[in-house]
Order: sequence, then C-alpha cells, then structure tokens
Amino acid sequence: MIKSFLWVAGGGAIGSVLRFAVSKWLYSPAFPWGTFVVNIVGCFFIGILWAVSLKSSSMSDHIKLFLMTGICGGFTTFSTFSIENVTLLREGKISLFLAYSLGSLVLGFLATFLAIKLLDFN
Repeated sequence: MIKSFLWVAGGGAIGSVLRFAVSKWLYSPAFPWGTFVVNIVGCFFIGILWAVSLKSSSMSDHIKLFLMTGICGGFTTFSTFSIENVTLLREGKISLFLAYSLGSLVLGFLATFLAIKLLDFN
C-alpha cells in the first residue's frame, strides 16, 4: 500500500508543477485560460490513458496510479471528474451521471460562495 501512495505522490507532484507552469504561462486577467487549457488537456490525457488501459493489460496498476491518479490528478481533478462521468454514461447510469455532474457543479459553486460569505469580514 505504501508503494501505491508513493506512485500517486510522485505523479501528483509532477502534475501540480505542470499545472502551475501552464497557468502562469497562459495567465490572462480577462479569462482563466490556464485553468481552461489544463482542464481540457488533462481530460484528453486521462481519456487516452483510460482507453489504453482498457485495451492493453500491459499497463501495470502502479503505472496507472502514477499517470492517471498522480499526474492527471495533480494536473487537474477535472480530468477525474470527466472520466467518472464518462464511465457512468457508458454504464447507462444516466440519472447518476446527471446527479453527479449537476450536483458537483451546483453544490461546489454554492459551497465556495458560502465559505467566502462566511469569512467575508467587510
């Protein structure tokens, strides 16, 4: 189990540094291009890795942890959100897909808004 944590931690460090670099490189006060690009690239990358892992048994669990959970997770959690939603759709779980997608977006925004309001001392 410790090895699994180390694989995820190593990949997560790489993904986080990459996210930071892309966000700085594409920074714009007009639109959050860095986050936008990171989310799209992360979704594409995790989609490729997921498809390859389904087609080939040569990808070890440690490599999946390093690349998908670590690098993609550190780069953007939106890629994980995306792959989980695709999995729900592929399994025909439309109501769970809608509940998860809409619930995550609406409740996530609401939680952020409420937290800011609670701590807004002005």
